[in-house]
Amino acid sequence: MAVFARWSRMTELGSLQALEKIENAPVLRLAGTSITAGGLISAAIILTVALVLAWLATRGIKRLRARSSRSGGALYLLEKLVGYGLIVAGGMLALSATGLNLSSLAVFAGALGIGVGLGLQGVVKEFVSGIFLIFDRMVSVGDYVEIEGGARGAIMEIGPRATRIRTNDNINILVPNSQLIEHPLTNWTLKGDTRRIHIPFSVAYGADRGEVRDVVLAAARASPFTSPETDARKCQVWLVNFGESGLDFELLVWPTQDAVKRPAAMHAAYTWAIAEALEQAGIEIPFPQTDLRIRSLFGREGDEAMEVMTTGKAPRPKPAARKPKKKATTSSENDAAEDLLLPSAAEAPEPDNS
Repeated sequence: MAVFARWSRMTELGSLQALEKIENAPVLRLAGTSITAGGLISAAIILTVALVLAWLATRGIKRLRARSSRSGGALYLLEKLVGYGLIVAGGMLALSATGLNLSSLAVFAGALGIGVGLGLQGVVKEFVSGIFLIFDRMVSVGDYVEIEGGARGAIMEIGPRATRIRTNDNINILVPNSQLIEHPLTNWTLKGDTRRIHIPFSVAYGADRGEVRDVVLAAARASPFTSPETDARKCQVWLVNFGESGLDFELLVWPTQDAVKRPAAMHAAYTWAIAEALEQAGIEIPFPQTDLRIRSLFGREGDEAMEVMTTGKAPRPKPAARKPKKKATTSSENDAAEDLLLPSAAEAPEPDNS
């Protein structure tokens, strides 16, 4: 029995010594330091733990951001900082676990950085541009933007290489981060604000302008997509042109922020509401037409000219009829003139969202 116990201790000591030899066995030499197998195993474990923690943390913050409607931009910034921070910290600890002296790698890292920078200029440029976009609050996740070329959509993600924009047709557009910085970009919902839109429509000549204004304004205010009116932001109707077939108007309205993110559907909804309101009020919507009027024929005008052309006989002269007096039309409000009296957009104070 004693012999068996002694043999077990010797076997155990031999196993430990063998493991210790494997752990301390040099694998390679870098920057004057021998890297052992045990150091590499420790570094791999630390790096794996860091990656798992970064994945869990970013996934949790992403779920929280999906439930939050107001602080989405701040949570996205926190998500990126936590993810990148854990990965960088894990990488530093993994290098230390291998036994490398980080200060001795400064020259080597500088030379490697120059080589990588020359070979991967585009990748580094897009990564740095993405960092600027994350910290710059002019563009945030959830904003509805329009880029060069007319593509519009909501920013879903700012990645290390490109920004993902999703249109209302569920089409994902990948835009390099540097393009969002170097080229013009229109942010329709900057800092959670809305914008004014113009909906054109026309009515036939002879329609009462005041009635047209009242009917269209009532339809716009009854729409669930219209924001509550204030002194600076209210619905208006402008007469903008005398068209070939009728009077051309524009409805100016401030929609809700959710409606701004769907411009095509919003424009169609307001156009439908205007057409329905005009039809219910009995106001004619014009269509393209050309009227031919004979002013004079053989010294005659109008019906007399037509009679001469068809019969060849001149009609008897009719007594001059008195022209009926026109009814005085009630004065209607001119929204365009009233709008000119308000401060311009550059002079108006920005909403305080801090």
